Amino acid sequence: MSEAPRDPRTDAELIAAHVAGDPDAFGEVVRRHRDRLWAVALRTTGDREEAADAVQDALVSALRGAGRFRGDSAVTTWLHRIVVNACLDRARRRAARPARPLEEETGPDGGSTRTGAALAVSADGTGAVEARLDVTRALALLPEAQRTALVLVDMYDLPVAEAAQVLDVAVGTVKSRCSRGRTALAALLRGAAPGGNP
Repeated sequence: MSEAPRDPRTDAELIAAHVAGDPDAFGEVVRRHRDRLWAVALRTTGDREEAADAVQDALVSALRGAGRFRGDSAVTTWLHRIVVNACLDRARRRAARPARPLEEETGPDGGSTRTGAALAVSADGTGAVEARLDVTRALALLPEAQRTALVLVDMYDLPVAEAAQVLDVAVGTVKSRCSRGRTALAALLRGAAPGGNP
């Protein structure tokens, strides 16, 4: 089965076409960028369900708010900002609700399992998998502002200036958050308590 031909229009042209009523234009933008938006949401939230919900919230928001896109930045920068904001909104709502501990359940084999969101990992014991899990766990412990800056700059190689646009903060703020985040992350990976402010 062959893939549909790629739309030759730029992202900005597609957004303009969507605003003008083209029913397929926004879907093409989503198709082009969904994997990266999902990855940013997953790294930002640390939870697959929260990331999926945040991306869905963000895309609905972008779909409805496309008429407000002014073209001051790239469409990808605009979409990243909406996704990051959706992740932060969900995190704030989650923080306002007390979390209940995961409950123990007896599995089909009689063993004890935990219910709730959990990262599924095969027990292959490779160092690379363990290292990724260590970094993922450590990232989840960082303050939101530091984690988000590190995800955009260090993991997705966004230039600091573009990350500043996504986060709607000054370039110096992104640099500061990254610096503090890297220091805290290194301390966490060494097993020490992180220091410093968000």
